[in-house]
Amino acid sequence: MTQKKLYVPQGFHGTAQWHEVRSLRQVLDVAKTRLLVVFGVFMLIFLVITGRLVDVSLLRGDTQENIAQTRSLRGTGFRADIVDRNGELLATSLVTSSLYANAQVVLDAKEAAQKLVDVLPELNYDQVLQRLGSGKVFVWLARHLTPQKQAEVMRLGIPGIYFQQDERRVYPHGELFSHILGFTNIDNQGLSGIEKKFNESLLSKGESLRLSLDIRVQHVLRDELLAGIEKFKAQGGAGIVMDVQTGEIIATVSLPDFDPNQVGKIGPQKEALFNRITLGAYEMGSSFKIFNTALYLESGISSLATKFDVSGPLRVGRFKITDFHPAHYPLTVAEIFTESSNIGAAKMAMQMGSALQKAFFEKLGFFRPSPLELPEIGSPLLPKKWSESTTITTSYGYGISISPLQLVTAIAGIVNNGVMHQPTLVKARDFKVGDGVRVVSEKTSESMRKLMYMIVSQGRGKKARVKGYEVGGKTGTANQLSGRSYQKGTNMTSFVGAFPMSHPQYIVLIMVDRPQAIKETYGFNAAGWNAAPIAGKVIGRIAPLLHVIPTSEGRMDPTEKSMLIPASASSMRRN
Repeated sequence: MTQKKLYVPQGFHGTAQWHEVRSLRQVLDVAKTRLLVVFGVFMLIFLVITGRLVDVSLLRGDTQENIAQTRSLRGTGFRADIVDRNGELLATSLVTSSLYANAQVVLDAKEAAQKLVDVLPELNYDQVLQRLGSGKVFVWLARHLTPQKQAEVMRLGIPGIYFQQDERRVYPHGELFSHILGFTNIDNQGLSGIEKKFNESLLSKGESLRLSLDIRVQHVLRDELLAGIEKFKAQGGAGIVMDVQTGEIIATVSLPDFDPNQVGKIGPQKEALFNRITLGAYEMGSSFKIFNTALYLESGISSLATKFDVSGPLRVGRFKITDFHPAHYPLTVAEIFTESSNIGAAKMAMQMGSALQKAFFEKLGFFRPSPLELPEIGSPLLPKKWSESTTITTSYGYGISISPLQLVTAIAGIVNNGVMHQPTLVKARDFKVGDGVRVVSEKTSESMRKLMYMIVSQGRGKKARVKGYEVGGKTGTANQLSGRSYQKGTNMTSFVGAFPMSHPQYIVLIMVDRPQAIKETYGFNAAGWNAAPIAGKVIGRIAPLLHVIPTSEGRMDPTEKSMLIPASASSMRRN
């Protein structure tokens, strides 16, 4: 660079002023040189930053977008709605925004982490700092933000912070269908219930999944169960309503239940996640006398009028079988059923033999899990050896444990002219003439319907009576095991009933876990005092909803009914 000469007036050289000017010129030259160096350094830094931004934004932009899209499609893709049989919404997905970062773009991880935690206090500062400082191209920071929170984060203007469209699964009815619908994880993958069983189809198909459930009936069933559990100070309960002619489940409830919208708040007590209807296996008590009596009639060994001596206990090895309400005279097969005699049921089973009983139970589906469309299906608990004592105890509901769903499915087959259908939760299933499996003859089915009608009209199930509807059913009271022995007074009670009995359409099961005796039940806690009245209230409320036409009088012939029960059955007045 050519240095310009400094103009100096003639005679000025050598003077003090001249030396001062020359010194000032040198200072300005040094300052100019330093300024140029600093400017050069800043330009270099600027070019590096610009190059980095271009690299991230342009060269790696597609990769970043692809990663986000891949995660979105894999984890939070569109999930189809679930609706009830009438099209009412049971589960849906809402569009939300989720926050993620490209840690390679974040300039100051500590500052960014602090700003984010100030706006989103639910975040952990250390975790956010670790993710922002990880150097990874994609890290999640927060999922499913509200629009307000999204706007607050955007105003922070932090480089490397982005939003992605996300979806959150929502269950509008909360606890109502919790055990059936199940729930999803944060990435919209089904973890239980229908959500898990139909996970792939819900993600791949755009159309809604229509279930057989009816939201109106479900409300009634849960409402009455909750009231009954509170009234009888029980530990829990369960219920199910099924169409006997198709196997469609109209409603099913297991209590306690949970809110699938807030699964994380259930806490360490996981009992609420347990589905008593499908996962539980219980000894069902006297409900099994329906199968014992039906098999006896179907075998052709004898008739309803055949008598058995039940006046004394029945001894089997070191065990003694007794009746809760002992009779001191012989009872007919019909009376054994309506009076719920354990001794009579055992003697009937002994006469039929183990082979016949075991084959019948296998036909009813008691030796395998139920085929219902849920992942939470329990297996029955069977004895290792089907001995004579097994044959005897199973005749009145002990020694074999099945799920309430299996019980209802089998009894539905008994009352449905002898044809049993597989249970289903899906409305779209097509039913054809000839579907189902014949388990008993139409004649046997008719006889059993009349016997069940008698139990409700005059017997121990009379608290399940509903004016205008022909309700028939059977109570069941089973002592619960505590260790290796049964605890007297600690019961699982149940009532299973169908209506209208002249031409059954629906079957209802009510179970109550460890109900307590109250003043209103005169110190008793058997099924006739708790499960039966709950069932009656349920039937009275759902029958109009299901368009079951009421009748002023029962259509079953009272003369024919009286022929089934001899005069000695006057003891029916006992409850």
